[in-house]
Amino acid sequence: MTTNKNYPKSFSHIGLTVPNIKEAVKFYSEVMGWYVIMEPSTVKKETETAIGQMCIDVFGDDWTEFEIAHLATSDGIGIELFSFPNGIKEAPEFNPFNTGLFHFCIQDPNIEDLIAKILDYGGKQRMPIREYYPEDKPFKMCYVEDPFGIVFEIYTHSYELTYSSGAYSK
Repeated sequence: MTTNKNYPKSFSHIGLTVPNIKEAVKFYSEVMGWYVIMEPSTVKKETETAIGQMCIDVFGDDWTEFEIAHLATSDGIGIELFSFPNGIKEAPEFNPFNTGLFHFCIQDPNIEDLIAKILDYGGKQRMPIREYYPEDKPFKMCYVEDPFGIVFEIYTHSYELTYSSGAYSK
């Protein structure tokens, strides 16, 4: 008998498009402490290699080359950075009401120091640091932006701990 039980899939990586690959690698490695696992390199449009063909499949024919770098978080999640020479270099419009990626979230128990470092590197703090359950849990969160206008969130505790045992029930 075959059982077709669903199970939670793990998160592999996220791809971010940035205006300057070297500045982005510097920010994410120095501020977030993420490991650089592949230094910035150039991918050219060609059909002789698997990566060249795959990029044509994904991006279509309207490109000639782009830069890419790979980083990894302490728990092995990949951060894939892209920089396209002809792409729009301004910060993306922040509109969480539309369908699409709204934000990603990272975790650091020292939220105050991380926010200070983000600000030192040209990022922004979008709100005051807030506590989800000030009476029950000392868990904090805050929305910030990197220097390129990409919005992300910081939690002091894991997602599971933050939302388990009575989230929003009071």
